Amino acid sequence: MDTKRDQLVHIFLVTFLGQGHVNPFLRLAKLLASKGNILVTFSASKSIQNKMKKAGAAISGDPTPVGSCGGMIRFDFFNDGCSEDNDDERNDIETFLPKLEAYGKTELTEIISRHAQNGQPVSCLINNPFVPWVSDLAKELNIPCAMLWVQSCFCFSAYYCYENSLAPFPSEQQPDINVHLPNMPVLKPDEIPSLLHPSTHYPFLKRAVLGQFKNLSNNFCVLMETFEELEGDLIKYMSQICPIRAVGPLFKNPLLETNSNISGDLIKAEDCMEWLDSKPPSSVVYISFGSVVNLRQEQMTEMAYGVLNSGVSFLWVIRNDVTTTEQSAGRLPEGFLKEADDRGMVIQWSPQARVLAHPSVSCFMTHCGWNSTLEALSSGIPVVAFPQWGDQVTNAKYIVDEWKVGIMMCRGEAQHKVIGRDEVEECLREATGGVKASKIKKNAMKWKNAAGAVVVEGGTSDRNIQEFVDEVRKMSSN
Repeated sequence: MDTKRDQLVHIFLVTFLGQGHVNPFLRLAKLLASKGNILVTFSASKSIQNKMKKAGAAISGDPTPVGSCGGMIRFDFFNDGCSEDNDDERNDIETFLPKLEAYGKTELTEIISRHAQNGQPVSCLINNPFVPWVSDLAKELNIPCAMLWVQSCFCFSAYYCYENSLAPFPSEQQPDINVHLPNMPVLKPDEIPSLLHPSTHYPFLKRAVLGQFKNLSNNFCVLMETFEELEGDLIKYMSQICPIRAVGPLFKNPLLETNSNISGDLIKAEDCMEWLDSKPPSSVVYISFGSVVNLRQEQMTEMAYGVLNSGVSFLWVIRNDVTTTEQSAGRLPEGFLKEADDRGMVIQWSPQARVLAHPSVSCFMTHCGWNSTLEALSSGIPVVAFPQWGDQVTNAKYIVDEWKVGIMMCRGEAQHKVIGRDEVEECLREATGGVKASKIKKNAMKWKNAAGAVVVEGGTSDRNIQEFVDEVRKMSSN
């Protein structure tokens, strides 16, 4: 038995299987381990293990050193009750979530027990908003639990106020009322997280997320993928309700530069950096709608011709996997790539953080998922906002109206509108060279500088991570 390893404080992270969850959880895992004398176990469904391996990630069940301070990370995946390679079962979220909970509780109990028998008891569990049952399990096993909230503080506040009936929200009887929440701008009905609107197509996801707010008291701390300079007043206000520590933007933390082969990508990123190198500074529009959003054919066609007609160079991420059962993903019009010629490059997946940091990139057309939003803000890149549902519509509201770093192209799927090619062209021209462009870029650079300052040693996010680690160590020694 390795005595030194047995002395490490053991933190166990459990994440949901979406790309937007895996990335911040793995970044947090590496960051915690880099703080030294900590063994971090990253856990998720075995289907994630298979995808990470296919994407080329170096994942091992044996502890792997992280950084130079003696911390370690390892991976321990569990059975979720579905056939190993049958993602259709997992894509049916309504039936999958209860199955994941039933199998996950049993499997994780056995895994945690095994670690304890091997002299590595878990000192802290960290769970995810889509797996709220992990905090119930932690309570049953008498293990301290924290949560990593992978969205903004303003979305956290909206869910909390909704669950606790602290403000009127749209209802079946009053679907069109505005929402007034403390320390937040007034939100129109299509600007609240769409899961909270009675018209949502995903009531099962709403139940899952709100489940986290029903048992919020199980968590001694909420780690949040944001930073105080971005949402300071609201974080301070919500911290009166539950202890919040803003630890983002996780991707930008300099401590993560080591062990870069331990990646959370579930799709292998294609090499596009050489192509970007060949382009002039601030000349390329980066287009990506994340790992879930799929454009219908009519919208894809209009988007494609709008991009072509704008005259901009572009790097466009278009997945060839269809991960939703509700709609088929649209394809590029015939002859599109030939007409674009060297002005455009289309890939299935990108190293997004590296792309946004590249000097040739001028703006980012995005679905406004929180990871993409933070990465754009922290890289000083203006945004063309194309939100669809969930927190994306609220993020877009803040991007355009509050932080003033972007242009609104659409208002989400509730708008029931195909954005035409002329509108696409106009938004791209405005973001890359219009009257607003220089002002938006100036604001974006302000947030880039702020994000860089919080993650270095002594910055607010760095201090919050260190305080969390110190608290876990203290609980472990007691």
